Amino acid sequence: MEISLREVRAEDLDLFFEQMQDPEAARMAAFMPEGPADRARFDAHWARVLASGDVNRTVLADGAPVGHAAVYGPEEEREVTYWIGRDHWGRGVATAALRALLELVPERPLRARAAADNTGSLQVLEKCGFRVTGKDRGFAHARGKEIDEYVLTLGG
Repeated sequence: MEISLREVRAEDLDLFFEQMQDPEAARMAAFMPEGPADRARFDAHWARVLASGDVNRTVLADGAPVGHAAVYGPEEEREVTYWIGRDHWGRGVATAALRALLELVPERPLRARAAADNTGSLQVLEKCGFRVTGKDRGFAHARGKEIDEYVLTLGG
């Protein structure tokens, strides 16, 4: 399977919205915007994201959109994030997409956060060179409670 990244297009947003409605994927992501089923809120969020100047890309598997990846935040606190549709989990898509994103954005250090029990995402980040540098606790809207999360860093 060939994994690539391209600029986010308006037509990708329907897929991103649909993916956020998957309860298992949302539970694993944990730290999501409040009200993920509210399409108007989702569209407003993505309008801000796309106007931000941050690096946002659609992840393609064999040319078809399967998720998104981004580098965002202030220069001294840049973070990566990604979301891959659950039907592509366990197939190396997230790892390949994150590697492509890291090639696109060579600045370091970069940070990432993952729910402490999201072993899949932690493995992806570690395969791409991120190392656990801290632990935090925050409110996870997708779970309706506070949970532990790991903070990981690449470079720096």
